Amino acid sequence: MQPAQMAYDRAITVFSPDGRLFQVEYARAAVKRGTTTVGIKFKDGVILMADKRIRSRLLEPKSMEKIFVIDNHIGCATSGLVGDARVLVDYARLVAQIERVTYGENILVEQLVKRISDYKQQYTQYGGVRPFGASLLIAGIDEKGMYLMETDPSGTIMGYKADCIGGGRETVMELFEKEYKEDMNFEEALMLGLKAIDSVSEEELTPVTLEIGYIKKGGKFTLMSEEEVTKYVEKYKASKKEE
Repeated sequence: MQPAQMAYDRAITVFSPDGRLFQVEYARAAVKRGTTTVGIKFKDGVILMADKRIRSRLLEPKSMEKIFVIDNHIGCATSGLVGDARVLVDYARLVAQIERVTYGENILVEQLVKRISDYKQQYTQYGGVRPFGASLLIAGIDEKGMYLMETDPSGTIMGYKADCIGGGRETVMELFEKEYKEDMNFEEALMLGLKAIDSVSEEELTPVTLEIGYIKKGGKFTLMSEEEVTKYVEKYKASKKEE
């Protein structure tokens, strides 16, 4: 790294001559080093899926959470620095609860995502702080429709039909470009998600290393039990052998 670049590298509030904020770029790099997390919209709802990347048999799998319930109608999946993600999840839950207590109604999905992104963006323009090294995939259904939205360390908001954050994003997005269909049912979307994670995973897919959450129209955001995950993983492996 050149000495001139180092001056901009250390200061979060200073742009480099070519318009870059290096600390924000490093925060994005932290997300890329995270576990693979995918989200897919299907015709009746949205599904989230995360690889826990468990490296030690001594680790208790249930202690590693990647998918969270924010409110009855909203869930989110994270990738990047675990501690940063936890702070953002707690903030999202607080915002949703304040809306419910104050107005007696569910917060709109887009409204919640904007509040989270505004919060993250503040940490890119003030001295003495650093950006959050975590991205969130937020899935929800409200009176305006179904949503799958991503918010990255810069505070950028993007809506997707199918998306991936964390490691292997380029490979997974190429797969989604080829195989995603808007009229997929729940099981088809789930199988595509398993295929996506399997395509970039260094380990064999197992129910212990996967976390899955989903929401369907008229229902609540639900975290899938280990028994359900086992059923779908076995079905995916069986279909893979037949190919």
